Amino acid sequence: MHIRWDTGGEAQVTLLNGEQITVVSSTPSAPGSRPAGVLQSGARLKIKVARCKRHDALFVIEGRLIDTVRETRGQIQRLVDPPAP
Repeated sequence: MHIRWDTGGEAQVTLLNGEQITVVSSTPSAPGSRPAGVLQSGARLKIKVARCKRHDALFVIEGRLIDTVRETRGQIQRLVDPPAP
C-alpha cells in the first residue's frame, strides 16, 4: 500500500490529477473529513474528502490534496505512473 493513515488503515493511490486524488482505502472517511497519513517515503499528506464509496470490502475516496508540497505530489504521481523501464 502507498499510504498509512494516522488513524489506522492503509490506502493505495489510483489517480492523481493536479490536486485531485483518488485512493482505495481499507477504512472509510466521511465527506468533508481530512484524513492524514504518511507515504512509504515518510512524506506526509492530507486529503479533503469529497466522496467516499464502498466497493466490496474497500472504500474509494475522492478528494483533493491539502497543503502538499510539489516534491510530495511528485512522489505520489510516480506511485500512480511509475517510470517506464
